[in-house]
Amino acid sequence: MLADKDRIFTNLYGFQPWNLEAARTRGDWADTKDLMSVGPDGLIDAVKASGLRGRGGAGFPTGMKWSFMPKTPNPDRPSYLVINADESEPGSCKDREIIRHDPHKLIEGALIAGFAMRARAAFIYIRGEYIAEAKVLMTAVQEAYAAGLIGKNACGTGYDFDVVVHRGGGAYICGEETAMIESLEGKKGQPRLKPPFPAGAGLYGNPTTVNNVESIAVVPTILRRGPEWFAAIGRPKNEGTKLFQISGHVNRPCVVEEAMGLPFRELIDTHCGGIRGGWDNLLAVIPGGSSVPLVPAHQIMEAPMDFDGLRDLK
Repeated sequence: MLADKDRIFTNLYGFQPWNLEAARTRGDWADTKDLMSVGPDGLIDAVKASGLRGRGGAGFPTGMKWSFMPKTPNPDRPSYLVINADESEPGSCKDREIIRHDPHKLIEGALIAGFAMRARAAFIYIRGEYIAEAKVLMTAVQEAYAAGLIGKNACGTGYDFDVVVHRGGGAYICGEETAMIESLEGKKGQPRLKPPFPAGAGLYGNPTTVNNVESIAVVPTILRRGPEWFAAIGRPKNEGTKLFQISGHVNRPCVVEEAMGLPFRELIDTHCGGIRGGWDNLLAVIPGGSSVPLVPAHQIMEAPMDFDGLRDLK
């Protein structure tokens, strides 16, 4: 189980305000300039060392994904970061909690990730139905601009970085990264053929990396506490903490931050008060979006809840 001291999202349930002043009391935007002083390659190396894998579900190593971006900025072809906040998979609601209760973690993470990839701007593509969340996020972005944390000379680093919030039109397919890029360009959201991959030709034909909200929001804390701290949580190749969203026939549905690799039964007993009517009632589990196969109860009961544990169950 994850110790309270190791939690990244300390306002997950919104017991405190989400605004910049409150975010700073929780440690956000503290010494951001110092974190960035190691340079783009130093940041990418730290994220690689932490073992962070994409928190959208695909589990691709985040630092490696960042390293695919061009190393020498081209003023005629600026690089972009696109953050996938579409979250239209039925039952998905973890990124929503980050956006409405801890938006400054995401904005600070966008700045650091953008700097690491030598990007000119971040586009946060948020699900159109997330009306209250979009308002919170837009206001938080305005706060960050007003405080000089993003925009011209962001955090006093000499680096210019913009953050744009784009509201989606309610198409499920836009959760796929190239369909999201098409939609951002004002076109019908449809997947592109690959190659070229987004790192070569993405948004407006420029080098682009698409990351999930949680993947970006955890980066500042990883850098502050050290990649070794993050890598020590969870199982090898499945390191770190993760937001789990649990719905269905459990006694207490919830979103909770836990260590990767926690056994399924322990996750449900500890945070959800068990299965409604007892464990004999459990027939199957959908351990991801509704597009993944149902796993029979007897197979998943003791399975570690992480990328490789579920891959082994196919």
